[in-house]
Amino acid sequence: MKVRTPIKVRYQETDQMGVVYHANYLIWFEIGRTAFIEELGFRYFDMEENGIVSPVVDAHMYFKQPIRYGQPAYVETWVEAYDGLRTTYGYNVVNQEGNIAVTGSTKHVIVKKENFRPVSLRKKFPEWHLAYQKAMGDE
Repeated sequence: MKVRTPIKVRYQETDQMGVVYHANYLIWFEIGRTAFIEELGFRYFDMEENGIVSPVVDAHMYFKQPIRYGQPAYVETWVEAYDGLRTTYGYNVVNQEGNIAVTGSTKHVIVKKENFRPVSLRKKFPEWHLAYQKAMGDE
């Protein structure tokens, strides 16, 4: 399952060359990840209300072509890997023609907010676990 989210390229996201500054793609990845989770019927907020957070433990980006101010862009998001404890999300940032500008991934674990001890998504949020398996086709 892939979720495609429109991104409006704001002027302040561009650099002196008129292209999107590379660090902004991580923000776009988060926008896509949030939309993906919402498409599954969940909200990060609900997880945080239960004292659980989901920090990034690894991130990768590969730049293929620039996105410029005023150019429509989209972030496509999917679950690339999931083992009940760690989730790796995959991303493509594409332009209006569907050409890939940036690819990447972020790996997350869920932890208790007060002490950052890992928590099993499978045990703490079994409905998320099942939805992630289904999204990957591992039902």
